[in-house]
Amino acid sequence: MTAAQAHDQPMSTALIRSEARLLVPALMFIALVVAAVASLGTPLITSVATTFHVSLDSAQWTLTIALLSGAVATPVLGRLGAGPHRRATILATLAIVVVGSALTVLPLPFAWLLVGRAAQGVGLGLTALMMGVARDHLPEERSAATIALISVVSIIGAGVGYPLAALLAEFGGLRAAYGLGLFVTAIAFVTAWRSMPAAPVGRSARVNVAGALVLAGGLLLVLFLAGERSLWIRHLAVAVTLAVAAVLLLCVWTVSELRTKTPLVDVRAVRHPAVAGANIAMFVGGSGMYLLLTLVTRYAQTPHGAGYGFGLTTFVAGLVLIPFSVLGFVAGKLTPRVRTRVDGPMLLAGSAAIVGGGFVLFATARSDLAELLAAMGVLGFGVGSFSAAMPGVILAVTPKSETSSAMSFNYVVRSVGYSLGSAIGGLVLAAGTATGRLFPNDDAYTTAALLGVAAMAITTMASLALARRRSPETNPITPPVGVPGLGRSSRTGS
Repeated sequence: MTAAQAHDQPMSTALIRSEARLLVPALMFIALVVAAVASLGTPLITSVATTFHVSLDSAQWTLTIALLSGAVATPVLGRLGAGPHRRATILATLAIVVVGSALTVLPLPFAWLLVGRAAQGVGLGLTALMMGVARDHLPEERSAATIALISVVSIIGAGVGYPLAALLAEFGGLRAAYGLGLFVTAIAFVTAWRSMPAAPVGRSARVNVAGALVLAGGLLLVLFLAGERSLWIRHLAVAVTLAVAAVLLLCVWTVSELRTKTPLVDVRAVRHPAVAGANIAMFVGGSGMYLLLTLVTRYAQTPHGAGYGFGLTTFVAGLVLIPFSVLGFVAGKLTPRVRTRVDGPMLLAGSAAIVGGGFVLFATARSDLAELLAAMGVLGFGVGSFSAAMPGVILAVTPKSETSSAMSFNYVVRSVGYSLGSAIGGLVLAAGTATGRLFPNDDAYTTAALLGVAAMAITTMASLALARRRSPETNPITPPVGVPGLGRSSRTGS
């Protein structure tokens, strides 16, 4: 080795480490932004209804349509992100989000607001791509912890966006709140432009357009039915017909994915016990987690005249989510260290049990605001730990090139679970609302909380069953080569 080469080698190593330090906050910032922007619809529903003179059910679509577009776009973006054009895919997606954010700010009719919110929701598909970038370009000792935190911030982003949007709406109006989305998405686009590296050479990815359309149709029906609670009450036959159509579409998509040479999602990999078990846990657990989030914020805003509740404003009720976000982030930081001693599926089981503890707190002690904050803190810690452990369980048996695709499917499962949890909570509260009354009985919240306890018990048992199988060692999809911190030694189950 020449003197010049010896001099260049440490310089090159230092450069790689410097780029890694810059890349980590960029990945986390983009994941946080797209999650927070997609959640902006939650505290603004009432403001949208009054500003645009539409019903609350119509205003609800500003939240639902973002979730729908995110679930549909995610598997497509995941497949594109597995190929050579990942950087272009990330930038193009963020450009769509920026344009959508501009549409929400401009003084346009309500239909254009929905178009803008749908464009913002597309950004939710970037979370899995951020994980793929981390796995490909970060040093071994940092990739696992970074992927875990990306998963966490993609969930706690709602807790960040909610109070900020509510505050801006209260003092600056609806357009000011949506202006926050435009501001941060523009920064995210510039951040991605400056920091996102190109995908490793040798990658290829083709999108099965027909499969994507069939999957989109199935997911649209599933999420639509989960969000339209009144349809199940007033037009049960129509709801059942649409549900059957959704199942048929998803079955057709599954068969086509197994037969095509360019699947949108590697269904065979999804059938691996570790991946299937993790996705089942994510679906049931996600339903329970989102159920409590919707219960707590609604309970906090219920006026005292209902016989319970605290009568908080939208902004103050949003502050109730701060313990959720803070403790969720803390759990996300701690989980990678705990994983050196505890198997991934066991972590999922323990985290689900903690979330169940949050439900128990809410069911038994919610007469004081401090008790409500405690329940949200417990929920946040459990959700943060669960979210941080989930990628490790899946990626331990997933090739590097399929990182984005595998985690995209997990996100779709999570979205459907969230929608189901929100729908179940709404149905239980609607059933507990007496005729002529505006607010449900207090007992309806207890019933919904007990359903959440049951969901988390199922999630815990599913995770324990996954831990007992120790499938990554006995039947891996591929040897987990180059999966730092995610592939574990022979003693671990993930």
